Amino acid sequence: MLQDLDHGPDGQTGMEMAAGHTDANVATRLNGTGAPAGPVAPGGPGDFASTPAEKTAAANTIETELEPNTKKASEHADEATSAAVSGFQGWETAAGLKKVADTWDKQVKVLLGRLASEKSALRGASGLFVRNDIGLGDQFRPIGAQSKLDHL
Repeated sequence: MLQDLDHGPDGQTGMEMAAGHTDANVATRLNGTGAPAGPVAPGGPGDFASTPAEKTAAANTIETELEPNTKKASEHADEATSAAVSGFQGWETAAGLKKVADTWDKQVKVLLGRLASEKSALRGASGLFVRNDIGLGDQFRPIGAQSKLDHL
């Protein structure tokens, strides 16, 4: 049965309401706050800053939870689908299931690549900020060293 995609009075879509989702559990961030990603409403936090420790924690969550659990779920789905393909051998359903399994495997590969990329970006972000700060400081140092007021 198709659900209406219009938003209800609390902002949920028909599909979210049918599935029992609330705004708090529709989108969860890596830091566990449950707040959806995206623009902050007026009166919210004034910046997008996070500490190097928070970036490291997020990267560790990707490495220790998301990547292994994604692989495990993919392998479980592959085993179940392979069993179903064997059970429907000789039927068109087997060919359809095989095509779905191949598509699934490609999507999992893309997802794991994205997780690895995000993990790497989180781990490298702090170093980039530090190098940027040092580089800007080096650019301004000669300006401060040659003030015309120094010889007065």
